[in-house]
Amino acid sequence: MALDNFFKINFPYGIKVNNKGEWTAFNREYKPLGYSDSKENVTEKDFKYCKYKNLTPTILRKLGDHDGAVEKENDKIVKVFLYNDGSNPSNFDKKDLYNKYFAKLEILSKLKKA
Repeated sequence: MALDNFFKINFPYGIKVNNKGEWTAFNREYKPLGYSDSKENVTEKDFKYCKYKNLTPTILRKLGDHDGAVEKENDKIVKVFLYNDGSNPSNFDKKDLYNKYFAKLEILSKLKKA
């Protein structure tokens, strides 16, 4: 599916960690923000990662506050989804979904680079 709106292309659907403990955001196609073509081949090198202070499991669980939102490998959180199909602010005309989503972005925006 090709993404069709600014929100789904340019806003984070989730975040993921690499093996160095650095994090990056991805869009609804699981590609770096800004990619809109589902057929465009993207490799791990296309993602830009950064290590952040105080990005704790508690914060990650707060960001992933719905069922299936937090993925783990070897008991470590490796991926967090900020919304799902039922809570996607761009699919519904509900201000509360946007408020909830942007509260999560506010948490992320306050993190400092390690």
